[in-house]
Amino acid sequence: MGLYDFTFYDLIKRNAVAFGSRVCWQEVDDGRQLTFAEYKIRVDLLAGGLSRAGVVKGDRIGVLGKNSLEFFLVYGAAARLGAIVLPVNWRLSADEVCYNLNDCQSKIVFADAEFQHILEGNREQLPSVEACYNLKGDLGDALKFTSLLEVGTQINSGEVASTDGFVIIHTAAVAGRPRGALLSHNNILCADMHFIHCMEFTPKDVNLNLLPLFHVAGLFMATSTFHAGGLSLNISKFEAKETARLIEDKGATLFFDFPPILDSILKAAAEDNRDISSLRAIVGLGTPEVIEQFQTVSGGSYYAMYGQTETSCLATIGKYDDRPGSAGKVIMLGDVQLVDEHDTVVAFGEVGEISVKGPMVFMGYWGLPEDNAYAFREGWHHTGDLGRFDEDGFLFYAGRKAEKELIKPGGENVYPAEVEKVILQHSAVEKTVVIGVPDPKWKEGIKAVCQLQEGKTLTAAELIAFVGERIARFKKPQYVEFVSELPMKEDGSLDRVAVKSLYGEA
Repeated sequence: MGLYDFTFYDLIKRNAVAFGSRVCWQEVDDGRQLTFAEYKIRVDLLAGGLSRAGVVKGDRIGVLGKNSLEFFLVYGAAARLGAIVLPVNWRLSADEVCYNLNDCQSKIVFADAEFQHILEGNREQLPSVEACYNLKGDLGDALKFTSLLEVGTQINSGEVASTDGFVIIHTAAVAGRPRGALLSHNNILCADMHFIHCMEFTPKDVNLNLLPLFHVAGLFMATSTFHAGGLSLNISKFEAKETARLIEDKGATLFFDFPPILDSILKAAAEDNRDISSLRAIVGLGTPEVIEQFQTVSGGSYYAMYGQTETSCLATIGKYDDRPGSAGKVIMLGDVQLVDEHDTVVAFGEVGEISVKGPMVFMGYWGLPEDNAYAFREGWHHTGDLGRFDEDGFLFYAGRKAEKELIKPGGENVYPAEVEKVILQHSAVEKTVVIGVPDPKWKEGIKAVCQLQEGKTLTAAELIAFVGERIARFKKPQYVEFVSELPMKEDGSLDRVAVKSLYGEA
């Protein structure tokens, strides 16, 4: 390891000394917990077991499971070895899971018992996978997680640099294909430092670990809390009333919010007369009504932000009250510029593509050099998102570029092209355009506008079920509208702008 390197494993070693006896992780389900010192010991044992299983620097370790102590240990052990964690969204279909694992050629996979049938039933589709291990609680028929925790194994790993890859998170499918975004140790620690600085994390903080560890928001809230010496209170399944109780009983101070999480907690707290005033800071993408209600009820602060997986979660952040409606200001170790279609910087107040550079920018899409060259042109990462700066430097999000239209139901990323591809597999559908529409629960919903084949019939419920059987259920439309004819451009292509204008309501 170089003189100037500092990896996530270095952080683990540092915190084992700085916060050794403090609890860093606690499971709500069964009460298990580890101190910072105990976490390092367990990480070293797991790293030894993985080394004995043949894992070396650069190997990819797949994880298919809900949040758990074991999941977070895998991140630590991979950091020790220089291996790369590939967390997979467990809500995906079997084919989608196999695609992600194959895309990055996972060597071993950890899986919860409830998801192991996906792996066992598709072994022929996973040629790179040499072994599958149980994840949480050693439940399941795979190899035992505890077998990797034997004492005395020599760890065979090369030097790990802060610029080495640490985690690959697949983004939403552009043109029907997910892309694995590779994040380095530097990326993770950079994000940690910005969360810690901007939201003033301390060792006294208690993070509600609500979002999945396969998502940058869930992962970085956990690593930032760990970095600051705080406690992550792990919740494997969100339930509003139970979460409101935990906030009151455990004095939770932080969490990351995607609709409708905060709204449902506020309603549950009001119904059960729970005191949630310990919540001092929430970051996320809430609606103004819910944000203002939270700040009134709890006295805490809500932080608005802009970011994506490729920017290590953050590019801008700020308190909601500093400029309501904005996504805050540019982070301290980053630069953001807005450019037109010729990559020329636009004037203040004008809308342009959000382009970023700095240590938060990811290492690139796994195995996609042409995509990387396009995204990183002119020395900036082009996000595909649009925004504008006001005169005081606050960023206002202005949607997606047409080439990267994106729908975000409840914080998930869904590309219309992926859903359209599945809908067109139905024999009754002639043409379709999938758009995002306002949704009272998820903030944005998925709507399919369809033109049927002549003489064919189809109901909305039938189409929704058809899509839900073929891709992750969170990608299926919540709304369907059948039309006699979809608007077309002069060149014969579908006029998506006209569809949005005509049918853009739920």
